Amino acid sequence: MILCCTKELLNSVILLLHITKDRVKHDLKRFPGILHEPPRPGGFTLVEVMIVLSLIAILTSFAAPMFSRLIQGARISSGTNTFLSDMRFARSEAMRRGGSVVMCRSDSPEASEPVCATGTRAGGAGWARGWIVFQDQNNNGIRTPDAPLLRVQSAIATINAIDDSNVSSTGFRFTATGRLANANAAATLVFGAGPLFAREIRRTVCVSVGGNARSVGDGAATCAGNLL
Repeated sequence: MILCCTKELLNSVILLLHITKDRVKHDLKRFPGILHEPPRPGGFTLVEVMIVLSLIAILTSFAAPMFSRLIQGARISSGTNTFLSDMRFARSEAMRRGGSVVMCRSDSPEASEPVCATGTRAGGAGWARGWIVFQDQNNNGIRTPDAPLLRVQSAIATINAIDDSNVSSTGFRFTATGRLANANAAATLVFGAGPLFAREIRRTVCVSVGGNARSVGDGAATCAGNLL
């Protein structure tokens, strides 16, 4: 009895499956697009966005230090070029005027009556504090209110220090021939200091007795053989 009922139940299920299959075929003929995949909405999936963000983060981690070094190098180059330009100006003015012209460090270059610094490396920044160029009518390297002020350079905020090897020197006095009035005034200046600026980013400038100033390399360079 149980087997008979079970057989009838299986036959009923099989019949129902056939009916369902036929119904599905009929519906597919009436609606051929019913099994087509619905169109995918525009834009990106969350997985794709996460992959792109991960790639951007990886590239940024490599590019950030390089970009920072480029910015630091540009700051050092700008400060170095400004200094060299004013040194050449002071030298040419001394030759043109036929007398003494001084370019010196100043702790307050933008004061109403700026004067040369008297200390050594004021605040540890040295020449980065700024400088002035004036005609030294008294030939003593000291600016008085009546001395014509030729150029003023404010503090260079983008460089933490411009170090002068000649600790007792606060400036350069050019004669009418373009040479330095003091033979002991020849100096080595290093633009930038650690830890903010790595040695290879810094710049070394040599000032010779002949009044010439030029950049000779990075912070490891020396003026030996370059003081012409």
